[in-house]
Amino acid sequence: MTAAYPLTWLYAPGDRPHLVAKALTSGADIIVVDLEDAVAPDRKAYARAATADLLGSLPPVPVHVRVNALDTPWAAPDIAAVARAPGLCALRLPKITSPAEIVRIAERAVPPGLPLYALLESALGVEQAYAIAGAHPSLRGIALGEADLRADLGVRDDAGLDWSRSRVIVAARAAGLPPPAQSVHPDIRDLEGLAASCAHGRALGFLGRAAIHPRQLPVIERAYLPTEGEIEQAETILKAAATQQGAQALADGCFVDAAVVTAAQRTLSLARHR
Repeated sequence: MTAAYPLTWLYAPGDRPHLVAKALTSGADIIVVDLEDAVAPDRKAYARAATADLLGSLPPVPVHVRVNALDTPWAAPDIAAVARAPGLCALRLPKITSPAEIVRIAERAVPPGLPLYALLESALGVEQAYAIAGAHPSLRGIALGEADLRADLGVRDDAGLDWSRSRVIVAARAAGLPPPAQSVHPDIRDLEGLAASCAHGRALGFLGRAAIHPRQLPVIERAYLPTEGEIEQAETILKAAATQQGAQALADGCFVDAAVVTAAQRTLSLARHR
């Protein structure tokens, strides 16, 4: 069963079954078997077949599959091979630029209700974020693909992506979708940089992060879990709300209203989940 608040999404290359097997025991909330960027063209068919075989039975944790971009010759065979597999939880669709692409896949290529996730990896995709997010009930989330977006925009400094990040976070919320997970941190050795980047992403409104190596998982989880201080504050807020209705100020000066109570409830739900 998918975690109510998945925080870690671990990518594993579909043409390396031994790495997929390790990923399944890594402790990640969701495993993303990648048929796209991590697989060379001459390995696409093997990756597709190996992934279909894996998903012929139920894996121990939820598995998503990132298929190839819809405008490539590999996308249709990818979807046909895995969309009806009993072990598949969702499809991740890369390089989405329009709501029509989501509707086409949801209504023509996959079983009704199969969860879909859209990856926005270009300026056009970001501009269409809200339309894509609300394109179809089967779409369960959107996220950025920052490597491709960085190249498309010609961005050198990481801060140059913050507007796009906020755009996608707002679009997801406006469409009633969960907060997006952050894109991957590409340097698997830079755990301090990963922690700092996660803290920044959490401040922007992301929830959780994709990873490309198991060593990144504990860093991501620690960054996105509520701290002891946040848990204590949330408990104080809910206790005050239970004893007095309406807006009020706590002894420490914190103002409590309905929005603050909702945030506190989410904090404690996430803490209990973990």
